[in-house]
Amino acid sequence: MKSKKSSRYDLRYRYRTRVIANILYSTLLACLVEVFLVVNLSMLSGYAQDSQWDNALLAMIYRSDPAIVVGYVLIGVMVFSITFLLLQERSIAYIDRISHAVRNISEGDLNTSIEVVGDDEFSSMAESLNKMVDEIRRLMDKEREAERTKNELITNVAHDLRTPLTSIIGYLELLSSKATPLPPELQKKYIDIAYGKSKRLEKLIEDLFGFTKLNYGKISMNVSKVDIIKLLGQLLEESYPSFANKSLSYELQSNVPAKVITADGNLLARLFDNLINNAIKYGAEGKRVLVKAHALADTVQVSVTNYGYVIPEDELPLIFEKFYRVERSRSVHTGGTGLGLAIVKNIVDMHGGEITVKSGLDGTVFTVTLKTDFDIEKENFSNG
Repeated sequence: MKSKKSSRYDLRYRYRTRVIANILYSTLLACLVEVFLVVNLSMLSGYAQDSQWDNALLAMIYRSDPAIVVGYVLIGVMVFSITFLLLQERSIAYIDRISHAVRNISEGDLNTSIEVVGDDEFSSMAESLNKMVDEIRRLMDKEREAERTKNELITNVAHDLRTPLTSIIGYLELLSSKATPLPPELQKKYIDIAYGKSKRLEKLIEDLFGFTKLNYGKISMNVSKVDIIKLLGQLLEESYPSFANKSLSYELQSNVPAKVITADGNLLARLFDNLINNAIKYGAEGKRVLVKAHALADTVQVSVTNYGYVIPEDELPLIFEKFYRVERSRSVHTGGTGLGLAIVKNIVDMHGGEITVKSGLDGTVFTVTLKTDFDIEKENFSNG
């Protein structure tokens, strides 16, 4: 592959070659015109001299008067200049288009584009300008998206944090009220409710900070050997109270008793914990959650299936987007920041894996495919 310096030299060489060729064509045409004029006017002046035709101009031509020589030179220069300008007209017009485009871009018109014609320095300039405009447009779109995301983040967080916080404050005010003392059993009930709301508030904040760190690359991966089958079993056991609370059963199936992979154990724990909690949250109607692991030589595939709410097909491509939630009502039972699956997607991407989802009457299945031997340096290089 040629270097940029070599490429620029080639462009300059082609342009200079074209200019030199135009100079040669113009010189040749000027010489031909000069020869034509000199030969024919000399013949005419000689004929006039032989015929004793009294004409001052022809007499000057016959004598090769200095004024006539200067006239020949001026005609030659004029022919050369006109020919050269005509040959260069295409390049001049192209430069004018580039100049006009640069002026439009400087005034903020980012819809400007220049047709790339030829293969010289000017075409290279046009191509570079087009790339620059595309890059500026992309950066501006990214900036607008960042601003939109920030506003969306503020709106969602304000709503999601305010709801449990308002409930906590309300119940604590009731508990602290001295006007009408509450019975012990009612006090315990209110304390349990406030505690539950506080735990939900803690989960919302954890999701928010976790997503922010993952999304902006603030988390460094600590890669080690992880037994993914053992990890899944531990996560399911730790989630037993949540399963029991929703009257759900769970099952772990695997084609191997153990499977050691190279990954960040903490991030994987968070990934599958989010998927399991998501299955518990939306699968209560199905009464069962199934986690399956299928290990191959180079990859391991883990699926988490719930048999509850069926996700509409047109919404499946959107569920990994931040703040997106299938149920629009933001109910107390299933509400959250809408960041759980976005966090899952980020962690899968960090490990160079893949996540898919399908939903139907036979269940909603999230499938994660991870590499057995994860090379963080190679993955970072390919992503970069």
